[in-house]
Amino acid sequence: MKVKYFSDTDTAHMEFTDKNVYETKEISENIYIDIDEKGNIVNMTVEHAKANAGLWEFSYQEMSHQAV
Repeated sequence: MKVKYFSDTDTAHMEFTDKNVYETKEISENIYIDIDEKGNIVNMTVEHAKANAGLWEFSYQEMSHQAV
């Protein structure tokens, strides 16, 4: 997974896989997802990312299957 942030447009782009994009769906006014031909998510774009996604703080934590 790759996360890219474009400060000039306050846009975050998350790449989940490198599969070909079949369709882009608008989830809300500022959130779009790209899916492959099987309906699996490929990318997600969040516009106005600092306000809409709290991108001012980003962390990653892998949880074990036992964690709740």
